[in-house]
Amino acid sequence: MPDSFDTDYVNLTSPGVAHYVVVPSDSEDLPTRPRAIYVNTSGTAVLQDNDGVNASYDVSAGTILAFRPVRVLSTGTTAQLIAWY
Repeated sequence: MPDSFDTDYVNLTSPGVAHYVVVPSDSEDLPTRPRAIYVNTSGTAVLQDNDGVNASYDVSAGTILAFRPVRVLSTGTTAQLIAWY
């Protein structure tokens, strides 16, 4: 299919072009660092940042987290998350 925007520069304010279901892990980083996280199913999301700091978020389905975690931990994460990049 033709894409009129395929030559535009992709940055954090442009729409995502791919996604994947997040598989939480206490030992593995995400396969691709996302632009944002979409909450598919409500629950808790435990996200790790660049410095290895973990934070727990209570999230509702339909929420978009404007955060680019390095890892989503399995311990404590109950929400189903989709990564956008």
